[in-house]
Amino acid sequence: MTSSLAACIDDLLSAPDVDAFSAALAGAAAAGETAGPEEVRDALARLERPLRELAFAFGSEVALLAGSLAERSAEPAALLPVLADRAAEAMETAAAFAEMYRAEVGEPPAPQEQEHVSEVLQRAGELAAARGITPEQAELYVQAWYSTDDWVQPVLYLAQRADVRAALPHRDRLAAAIEPLADTFGAAAWLGGLLDVLDEEPLIVLDRGFAGTGRGWRVTIGGIGDNFQLHTLLADALIGPLPGRRPTEAEVAAARDGDPEPPGGIRGTFNLADAYGGWIWNEGKPADIPRLDGVRVVVLDAEPYERSWNAGRLYPAMVPALHATPLGDDEAATWLASVKPAER
Repeated sequence: MTSSLAACIDDLLSAPDVDAFSAALAGAAAAGETAGPEEVRDALARLERPLRELAFAFGSEVALLAGSLAERSAEPAALLPVLADRAAEAMETAAAFAEMYRAEVGEPPAPQEQEHVSEVLQRAGELAAARGITPEQAELYVQAWYSTDDWVQPVLYLAQRADVRAALPHRDRLAAAIEPLADTFGAAAWLGGLLDVLDEEPLIVLDRGFAGTGRGWRVTIGGIGDNFQLHTLLADALIGPLPGRRPTEAEVAAARDGDPEPPGGIRGTFNLADAYGGWIWNEGKPADIPRLDGVRVVVLDAEPYERSWNAGRLYPAMVPALHATPLGDDEAATWLASVKPAER
């Protein structure tokens, strides 16, 4: 018996015109909300080939559907190869369009301004002809420019899961494709941040000038988007063993899985420094923290001034992890003797 979702996928793949395609797409999205695991798995398998073959404009809508279905699947990474490949291809093509347009005309219109599509398509065809590029390729350039965020969005959403990040293909290609577009495409910029997220990453954390105890911890982190979030999670784990103000439940929830912007914001607890004396800025990310003897080191000092911020985490669907194990006194002292004084 054909399921509602399967019937909608059939209609989608055989749609004779734009209106039928849009209706089938909406039907598939609605059916996917109540479909069982087997139905979802079958739908994803049947969408793989169209995702590889469809042009950017229509394919991006199928990619958004596939991403929402993959999130409901027990195997969300199954479509990652094609989703990551097409997202990278869309970004690469959009960058080629931008380079061509800037060289001959100036700054291209914002990709969100859909009312300019016809004009841009005509201009791109003229520019492409002068460069020996076919009209078909010129149209793909324009399609990529206006659909790149939609191609990237499913990868961005799925990669907030640790299992997806671990299986994510084409990382280097995605990072290279994001670089020239990060100021133009929001989804690309956010995906770039996710590519830098550390999972199962060890840290050495040392209390130097915060409480002055000389204690240390071996900390393992994962799924942390920036150092604001790291700051709060460290304070939650270490205040208790260390004296000081512990973050409120709302502040900790904002950094984990609750409301990201609690009333009253979030207060800082300490100043973070690296092993070489530099400050670890909250605006940075854990991947920016330099290593000493192969391990990233965080030194806790007293706050030079009171800090507060509004949001507890950058990625609402990414679940963080932080586990702290105390170091022995001798090991903590050895680490502390190896770090440099804070620069300021």
